[in-house]
This record gives sequence, structure tokens and C-alpha cells, in this order.
Amino acid sequence: MSRIIVAGAGPVGLTAALALARQGVAVTVLEAGDGLAAESRASTFHPPTLEMLAELGVVDALLARGLIAPTFAHRDRAGHVATLDLGVLARDTPYPYRVQCEQSKLTPILLAEVEAAGGVVRFGWPVAGVDQVADGVVVRAADGRTERGGWLIAADGAHSAVRRSLGVEFAGITYPERFLVASTDEDLPSLLDDLAEVNYVFDPVDWSVLLRTPDHWRVLLPTPDGTPDRDELDRLDGRLRQVADPGRPWQVAHASIYRVHQRVAESFQVGRVLLAGDAAHVNNPLGGLGMNSGIHDAVAYARALVTGDGAVRPATTQRRRIALEYVQTVSHQNYQRLTATEPAARAAYLDEIRAIAADPARARAHLLRACMISSLRPVPA
Repeated sequence: MSRIIVAGAGPVGLTAALALARQGVAVTVLEAGDGLAAESRASTFHPPTLEMLAELGVVDALLARGLIAPTFAHRDRAGHVATLDLGVLARDTPYPYRVQCEQSKLTPILLAEVEAAGGVVRFGWPVAGVDQVADGVVVRAADGRTERGGWLIAADGAHSAVRRSLGVEFAGITYPERFLVASTDEDLPSLLDDLAEVNYVFDPVDWSVLLRTPDHWRVLLPTPDGTPDRDELDRLDGRLRQVADPGRPWQVAHASIYRVHQRVAESFQVGRVLLAGDAAHVNNPLGGLGMNSGIHDAVAYARALVTGDGAVRPATTQRRRIALEYVQTVSHQNYQRLTATEPAARAAYLDEIRAIAADPARARAHLLRACMISSLRPVPA
């Protein structure tokens, strides 16, 4: 097989490269940055993603750096509502839990394995576009450098230069509020009872997500559109004290504000170019589906390319269907439930969550979807 080019050395691009290299395929990764990104970004790994990383031989290294989260909780401003235990998935997966670990801890593991398997990773190589030729692709940098390969997997992010160069529409919506993420050194379990490693706090005005990573607790808060970032950061401590009040200013390591979109590319394949991860689909972070679904893209594409050219179109079509019918739908439903302003609707959902948590059969059915297992394979009743 001709060399495969991968644009982007994030978790999606490096997973694709490793999956190909493990099968003896020559692969070159082109990364715009001078090194791996150090930002926290995504931090939740779902069971089927752990299964894929196990097949690639890197899950043990991830587990050594991450936190096993066997449960996640729903809360409101009054306190704990219900806890869902992923242990009910024990017969469905060898990993009946989430792993909390920043993606920046996974990418060095993947990079080392890609290079050990013979893959080439070139930093400082910003992909500007791609030309399709008779037997493959020619990938272009802005400075005139080129790389030639049989296929290109574009995992170059939400602002993908590859997707733009191909003129692929990226339709969808932008949420009305921005999301603010604060990383804190506070010991949140000492401030809040019944806290899990991942917690969704329902509130019609100031909902939040509290999740633990190996280095910090992270707090996600909605932030109004149209206000200066500096003003929102200046009032952050007051908002955090509404979450929990330690009687002094919160210890915040860093904070950032970003816009959130729900978008899907009109096609995940154009000729011999495959769009993966955020280059193909973006969604809100509620539920932790974005990075996971991107890794699933990467593994599916690698399997298809190794199988043969005829397997590629079905794989990209299937991944786009999953992005539309599963990832977009579930993540947006999570947003709608968390932000519901109508008291009866919010109370009804919280009552439903209590009932689900109390019934192992219902909890399993719910978690098969929430943890992405049912997006990939049929499961027995």
C-alpha cells in the first residue's frame, strides 16, 4: 500500500497513524505546531475507546496516567440527585468505567508508539491544502513544501485547512452562550457531598459540569454572549462560590472561554481524502463524545484502508451517520436537559434519572448509549 499521510498530531491523527503503522502501512504525520499541544482540552475516555486503545497496545500506559471513574452523578443546586454506576456494563465491555485523563497525556504515548512502529512525524509542517492526483494525493504547505501519498486522513481540527481547501460545507449551529472552563486546585469533595469524578449540575440559569482530572478539578460554566472575556474572568470567583464556598477566593490554576458549535461536514470523504475528528464533526462537550468519536473515526478509517479501497466509502458513510444520528443528537440532548428552564420539564428529567439509577436494567440501557457502546455495535438485551 502507498504511504498514507495524516494531517494533525492530536489524539485522532496519532491514533490513525498508529493503527496503520501496526498493520505495516507506511505513514507520515504532518503537524503544524512545533510540538504536541499541551492544552488540557478533552479529558474523558469512554469504554469502547479504551477497547480500541487496548488493541493498539497503549491503554495500560493511559490507565497509569489517568483516573478510573466508575460512576458519574447528576446534581442540582440543592445537592445530589442520582449516581449512575458503569459497573452494570461489566458484561458488555472489559472496561466498565470512564477514564479521566487529559488528551495531552495520551498524545506523547501515541507519538512514541507511532515512531517505534516506523511512522514518521514531522512538526512545523502546517498543511494548507491538498491536490488529488491519479494515484493519490499531494499535500501542500503554505511555504511550497509537498508530501505525496496514496490517501490523506485530515485530522487537522475544527478549522481544518484540508476541509476548507476542498470546499466541503460544515453546516450546523453555534450555541448562544460561550463556555468557560476553570481548572482548580480546590478539594471539591470536601466542599460538596456525594461528588463523583464527573458531575452534571442542573440549573435553569447557571448550570455547570464538575469533573476531575489527574491534575485538577475542572468546572465548566455557561457564559453570556457579547460580554468581554476579561469581565467574565473577573467575576469568575463569585460564580465559583455559588458552586461551593470555601470561605475565601477559589484557587484557580487557569481559565479559558470558548465558543461551542454543533457542525457536521457534508461528506467525510472527497476522493482520496478522509475527514476525521473535529475536521469532520464538532459538538458541545457535554457527555465527552467529541474526542472519543474522533478516535473511533481514526480506527474505522485505518481498518478500511487496510481492508482495501472498496471498504473506505462504507466506512466514511457509516461514521458520518453516527456523527449525525448519535454524537450530535446525544450531545445536544445533554445540553437541552442540563439547561432546561421549564421547572416541570427539569423535575421530570431528574425524576427519570433517579428511576434509571435505581433500576440496573434501565441503567445499563441508558449507559450503553451514554458511553458510546451502542453507537458501534449491537448489544444483547
